[in-house]
Amino acid sequence: MVQAKQKIIGLKNYLESRILGQEDLVKKLIITLLADGHILVEGAPGLAKTKAIKTLAKCVDASFNRIQFTPDLLPSDITGSDIFVAQKGDFEFRAGPIFANLVLADEINRAPAKVQSALLEAMAEHQISVGGKQYKLPPLFMVMATQNPIEHEGTYNLPEAQLDRFLMYVKIDQPNGATEHSILKLVRDEDNNEGEKRDLATFKEKNGIITADDVFDARKEAQQIHCSESLEEYLVQLIMATRHPEKYDIELKNAVAYGASPRATIALDKCARINAWLENRDFVLPEDIHAVVYDILRHRIILSFEAQAEGLNTDSVIARLLKAVPLP
Repeated sequence: MVQAKQKIIGLKNYLESRILGQEDLVKKLIITLLADGHILVEGAPGLAKTKAIKTLAKCVDASFNRIQFTPDLLPSDITGSDIFVAQKGDFEFRAGPIFANLVLADEINRAPAKVQSALLEAMAEHQISVGGKQYKLPPLFMVMATQNPIEHEGTYNLPEAQLDRFLMYVKIDQPNGATEHSILKLVRDEDNNEGEKRDLATFKEKNGIITADDVFDARKEAQQIHCSESLEEYLVQLIMATRHPEKYDIELKNAVAYGASPRATIALDKCARINAWLENRDFVLPEDIHAVVYDILRHRIILSFEAQAEGLNTDSVIARLLKAVPLP
């Protein structure tokens, strides 16, 4: 019988073979799934964001829905609504596309705040409320939201409260020339020989079906990874540095308006453990923290106007804090 860890490692390897040039995105998707969180991905069109989560859904015994966010979308288009059924003479709840294991919220910043907020309860509580009643979402539930960094006309910035609900905020870039050539060959194979169906069947035959229980077992295993007290203190100091950066780097005085919340501390600890687990270690190293720290902090640090005027961004502030906070 294939163990949960072997299945997850096999899943990661398979996704990397289908989503070329986006190994970091694949790893962060797996980490988010195992951390019971949600992920926000920013990248230009055509970088396999949609394909990544659709391929993940094909590999896991899980339902998948895509929601295309547009300015005219309504909250009920996401959650569902009560519909009057004439035959019964009563209202009946019709579930919306949020009722799936894996949900793609495509171009989430194209819908106004009222629609974006429809996701808040679902992401935080794994339930939605309609007509004074609560409806539970599946136990295995993950939202992957995307946003386009190029076009800003007709978009709405996500409020900080919603950004904080995302475990990770991952930015992806264009592949290099060699990878682009490999992508060309992969797509030709998929078009001409149904390569994706063939490879998926081979993967499932070798790896077995990945069920929700496999994911839950992997979560339990990953959270048993040991993190020393000195590394826990280092992790906490990194979060403290986002709130009081001047104590670690005097040049960052007045650079941060608001630092990371305690939710960031919990996320950094959980994701560092999962990263160590994926690297086949039973203990956390500083590089496990560094592997996920940008994705966890970049949307939880709000820079001051002075910092933005000086050309600083959250990634550059994080980089300076990593140099300033001493390693254990």
